[in-house]
Amino acid sequence: MVVKSLLIVVSYHHKNTEKIASVFARVLEAQIRTPKQIHPEELQEYDLIGFGSGIYDAKHHTDMLDLANRLPQVTNKKAFIFSTSSHMGDDQVTKDHSILKEKLQSKGYVIVDEFSCKGFNTNSFLRHFGGMNKGRPNAEDLEHAEEFATNLVQKG
Repeated sequence: MVVKSLLIVVSYHHKNTEKIASVFARVLEAQIRTPKQIHPEELQEYDLIGFGSGIYDAKHHTDMLDLANRLPQVTNKKAFIFSTSSHMGDDQVTKDHSILKEKLQSKGYVIVDEFSCKGFNTNSFLRHFGGMNKGRPNAEDLEHAEEFATNLVQKG
């Protein structure tokens, strides 16, 4: 069975999240769109939807959160959440993803999995020191993204 997938992505500083989304798109044969290119009703056409952005102040980009607020109620629609950020650790990722996850779940989305990796960050004072996580996501991160997407396909 072919799973019709869509990726909704906000990625603009260094295109970190877009790099991850491109790997997902190839494996899932999915389109990539921004929240501003989405009409919430059209999400009904998809079997699996990925929601991803960089992490800003411990949450997904405001465009993504605004889209989540506008989504209509659905029943058991499969989704996954992904991000790139300067910090890592399972606890931090769980916290960073929590606002978007709660919004999606309140609309009836079932979060089947989550993915995060480090991304190059030059926000605020970090730009004065050459940034943080230069070169990330790297080849290993992209390989992990491919494995993640392959597992999503296998789960159906």
